[in-house]
Amino acid sequence: MPAAEAAKKEKGASNIKAQQVSAESKLGAKATSIASKRRGKSEQADKVVSGGRNVVASIRKRGGKTVVAVQRRSVVRVPEVPARQSFGQLAGLHNTEDALDLKSSVALVIDQDTREVLFSKNDNVVLPIASLTKLMTGLLISEARLPTDELITITQDDVDTEKGSRSRLTVGSTLSRGELLHLALMSSENRAAHALGRTYPGGLDTFVSVMNAKAKMLGMKDTRYVEPTGLSSRNQSSAQDLALLVNAAYADATVRQLSTSPEHQVEVGNRVLQYNTTNRLVKSPDWDIGLQKTGYISEAGQCLVMQARIAGRKLIMVFLDSAGKFARIGDAERVRRWVEANHHLVNPAAAHRAPSTQVAG
Repeated sequence: MPAAEAAKKEKGASNIKAQQVSAESKLGAKATSIASKRRGKSEQADKVVSGGRNVVASIRKRGGKTVVAVQRRSVVRVPEVPARQSFGQLAGLHNTEDALDLKSSVALVIDQDTREVLFSKNDNVVLPIASLTKLMTGLLISEARLPTDELITITQDDVDTEKGSRSRLTVGSTLSRGELLHLALMSSENRAAHALGRTYPGGLDTFVSVMNAKAKMLGMKDTRYVEPTGLSSRNQSSAQDLALLVNAAYADATVRQLSTSPEHQVEVGNRVLQYNTTNRLVKSPDWDIGLQKTGYISEAGQCLVMQARIAGRKLIMVFLDSAGKFARIGDAERVRRWVEANHHLVNPAAAHRAPSTQVAG
């Protein structure tokens, strides 16, 4: 019995101690919670000050003292997305060396009168031609002798779904056919060019068929068109073929005039839109340009075709797949200086007697 009573007393003491521990634990947890809340209020009152790029200073008060902690944020550098390579770059054409160190992977310079090839580089390679396409578009519209004052309205069908390019000619804008032709040749306006093809007698499909038929008639054996703007990389040609097109287009006075126009204003509703040439050489006093057209999509690179008088010669120049925003202009300047230094025409009268309606492919 004494042993049982002793065990009972010990058990009771143990329970009392457990209750005390539990109470202390709850009290401690409550105190911790209160302290945490106080810290939270204190941290909300703290200041975070920028100390320059990737440097942040945290200002806190502890025990009556101001504590400043400086931290440097880690910088995560996102690798740059490489530019999309052109077809010429993918084919390794930019590795082709030439005497003029041109940035264009394809080039061709021909005397329009004598048909002499002064310079060539990969001139038979077939590549996307971007907005050089519009030269054929403009030539066919001009040759069709459609009413230039007929009003054409830009529709949703003219909006670029190939590249998502922008245009100031919003859906619903109405211009004359002549104004659309001007903008397509001078400023490379995509919606203008598409609207011209869409409103051709028979519609867009007919117009594309006529484009390909005209190319075949001119002897452009490596050329194919699928639409009238050049936004599709499936519009393809070679420098040799494009020289034939430039020669044919130069014979059309309207195409010559509009393609070399430096600027033009059009009224669209209650707005007046200012457009400028895409080729700054047109405004240069160093150049006498009779016809020109530029082009660019990523698959084609920077492109340029021109007819220009240099050193007494009428030259046709083709530059395709040039790398760099101003590279095609730089290449044209290099060729001009090279021709002036090495190919000045001695007897211009002889050249004028030569036929000028054909160019060797």
